[in-house]
Amino acid sequence: MQIHNELNPQQREAVEHTEGPLLILAGAGSGKTKVITHRISHLIKKGHAFPENILALTFTNKAADEMRNRVEKIISLNSLNRVSGCWISTFHSACVRILRRDIDKLGFGRDFVIYDANDSLSLLKGCMKELNISDDLYPPKSIVGKISNLKNELIERIQNPEDKTQEIIGSIYALYQKRLKENNALDFDDLLMKAVLLFENVPDVLKNYKERFKYLMVDEYQDTNHAQYRLVQILSSGHRNICVVGDDDQCIYQWRGATIRNIMEFERDYPDVKVVKLEENYRSTQNILDAAWAVVSRNLYRKEKKLWTKKSGGGKIFYHRASSEIDEADFITSKIKELCRESRISYSDVAVFYRTNAQSRVLEDSLRREGIPYKIYGGLKFFERKEVKDILCYLKIVINPNDSISLKRIINVPVRGIGNATVDKIEQYAKSKRVNLIEAIKIAVRSSEFGVRSSKLEAFYNILKKLEAFVTTESASEVIKKTLEISGYLEALKNEKTDEAEDRIENLKELITAAEEYEERNVILSDS
Repeated sequence: MQIHNELNPQQREAVEHTEGPLLILAGAGSGKTKVITHRISHLIKKGHAFPENILALTFTNKAADEMRNRVEKIISLNSLNRVSGCWISTFHSACVRILRRDIDKLGFGRDFVIYDANDSLSLLKGCMKELNISDDLYPPKSIVGKISNLKNELIERIQNPEDKTQEIIGSIYALYQKRLKENNALDFDDLLMKAVLLFENVPDVLKNYKERFKYLMVDEYQDTNHAQYRLVQILSSGHRNICVVGDDDQCIYQWRGATIRNIMEFERDYPDVKVVKLEENYRSTQNILDAAWAVVSRNLYRKEKKLWTKKSGGGKIFYHRASSEIDEADFITSKIKELCRESRISYSDVAVFYRTNAQSRVLEDSLRREGIPYKIYGGLKFFERKEVKDILCYLKIVINPNDSISLKRIINVPVRGIGNATVDKIEQYAKSKRVNLIEAIKIAVRSSEFGVRSSKLEAFYNILKKLEAFVTTESASEVIKKTLEISGYLEALKNEKTDEAEDRIENLKELITAAEEYEERNVILSDS
C-alpha cells in the first residue's frame, strides 16, 4: 500500500516535492502534521535520504513526540532502527545536541549547565547588585526580558547605546554574560544564539551539519524569531532543500519575538520556492470557516488562501451584543443553564473562552450566583490570584489588626527591605509583650533592638495607619485605590514593565470595578 494514499491532491503535491525550497501554507485543521510526517517517510522510503540526513524542527516537545510517533507508524517495523537516526526535535533540543559536541570551540565546556528562568533571574540580580544598579529603577524581570529580546535578535552586546537606559542595560548584559561563562552555563536564549555563533564562526562545524542535514523541515514557521530564522537559513544554505510549514493567519507569538516577516518574505529569500496551499479543512464546519474568513480576510498583510470543508453547514454561530460586561456574563450563564436543561448535557461539557484573565471575574460572579460549578484552566480563579490576594490582605489587616497571616503576607510586598529574620523577631517580640503584630511593630520602632530596620518597620506601620483612616471614611473602591497608591504596589508593577505585570495591573483594575459594582448594588437595595 502506498504510504500516502489517504492524502488529498495538495497534501500529496507537498509530500512528493523533494528538491528545492518548499513553502506549505497550511490553514488550521488542514492536516499539516500529516503532510510533514508523510514527507519524512516518503524521503526515506524512496531513497532520497537516510533518516540521519533529515532535521525536522518544532516548537514543543509534545509536537516533536507526536511527529516522531507518526513517522514510526508510517514506516514499516523493520525500518524502525533506521528511523531513530532522524532528528525530530524542538529548536532548543537540537541546539543542545549541537552545542554538546562543539561548544568548546566557543570557550565553554561541553558539560555546560542550562539555567532555567529562576536561575537566570537570580544571576542577573547578583550582577545588578555588583554594579550598584537599583532594582526599583530597573526591575530585574524587565531586564531579563530585554536581554532575551537582544539574544533573539542575535545581539551579543550593546555597542553604541542611544541613551542612559540602554547604557545601563548594556553593562548588565555584559556582566551577566561574563558570569554565565564563568559558571560554564547557558540560559535558554543562549542555546539558539550560541548555536548560530558556532556555525558563523567555525566553518568546519557548519560544513559537517550542512553535509549531514540534506533535508530541513520547520513546523509553525510563522512563529519563528530572528535567531531561529538565521539558524534555518545557515543550515539550508547548501542543498536548499528547506521545507517550512506555517500559517500567517495564526501568528500569535509576536510578544515573544516571533516575526511574521519570516513567512511573508520566504518567497523573496528563496525565489525558486514551490508554494503549496492546504486549504481543505478537516476540523470545522463551513459555518465556522465562513465566520473566521470574515475576520481574517480584513487583514491586508497576509498570504491569500481560503479554507473550505466537505462538512457543509453545521450549527449556526450565535452573536449576542451585550450592553455591559455584567449583561454579557449573565447572558452566558443563562445560556449554559438553558443548554444543560434542554440538551441534557452536563456543565463539564461547556467551555467559555475569554481574551484576558481580568475578564473572568464578572463571569465567575455570575456563575457563582447561579450555583454553576466551574474550573479555571491555565490560571487561577480571580480571587485566588496573587495581586488580588495581596491587596485584600492589606484591607484585612487594617480591618482586623489581629490577622497575623495577612500581615506576614504583605509586610514586604512590594519589597521594602523587611526580611524573614525581621518578621520572626517581630513575632517573638509580640509573644513576649503579649500583643498583636501591629502593636509589636509600633513598640519596636521606638526601641533600639531593631537598629536600621526600625525605619523600614516604621514606614510600613505608617502605611497601615493611613489606610486605617480611609477605611472609616471612604468607599471600598476608593480604599482599594488608596491601598494601591500608598503601599507602592501599583508603582512597583508599573516599574516591572513586563507582560505579566500588565496582566496583574488589569486584574487590580477589575478588583476596583468589582468593588464599585458592589457599592452600586447596595445603593439600589437601600433605595428600594
